[in-house]
Amino acid sequence: MIAQNKDENNEKKGYSELRSQIRTLDHKKDTIELDFQEQENHIRSVWLEKKSFRIALMSMFTALSVVLAYTLASIPNIELFTLSIFLGGFIMGKKEGLFIGLLSALIFVFFNPWGVSPLPLMVYQITHYALVGLAGALTHDFLKNKSYFKPEKDLYTLSIMSLLGFSGAIITVSYDLLTSFIDTLYIYGTLDAFPIYFLTGIVFTTIHEIGNTLGFIFILPGLIQLVYKILY
Repeated sequence: MIAQNKDENNEKKGYSELRSQIRTLDHKKDTIELDFQEQENHIRSVWLEKKSFRIALMSMFTALSVVLAYTLASIPNIELFTLSIFLGGFIMGKKEGLFIGLLSALIFVFFNPWGVSPLPLMVYQITHYALVGLAGALTHDFLKNKSYFKPEKDLYTLSIMSLLGFSGAIITVSYDLLTSFIDTLYIYGTLDAFPIYFLTGIVFTTIHEIGNTLGFIFILPGLIQLVYKILY
């Protein structure tokens, strides 16, 4: 009789442990499915699958870029034009990023309050800003499968801020150097005057590069999070 009770107790204990293990497995399964769903949301948005919405969003990013360019045009070398084009490419993709950069640059370059750039410089500026939109899309492609890219939580992490800051610095430095090269060739017909020409505007160049880098570090992560919350 005692042996039978022991067997029953052992059997009940075994069932209890089995149920506990099943509950643990179910919890782990739910957690994995939730993580997978969050990763899927980084890649796929129902809104972005609608062609009409994509066209509207491209127009909005283009308008935002141009408005910001005109708003800050009176402040020497302080701009959010580059950042907003990069953001458009980051959110929408390669082709759309190229289009946003191209159209924004065409509008602002042709209707620049400081006057239209010489043709060689104009061609470079339009090309540069189209590539900025593409760079935004490529940065998103690089980040989207990384474990530290969590726009639904927080993007103000060292990894994200460092990458975006580095991107902003490279984009701005390359722009300042190449526009100075083109200006020197256009004005003097030779690059011999480049060092003097470049150093003459070094204060404004430094302000431009620091301003854009800080914007990419401190403003861009928050904007990406905001747009993700709206779209995904």
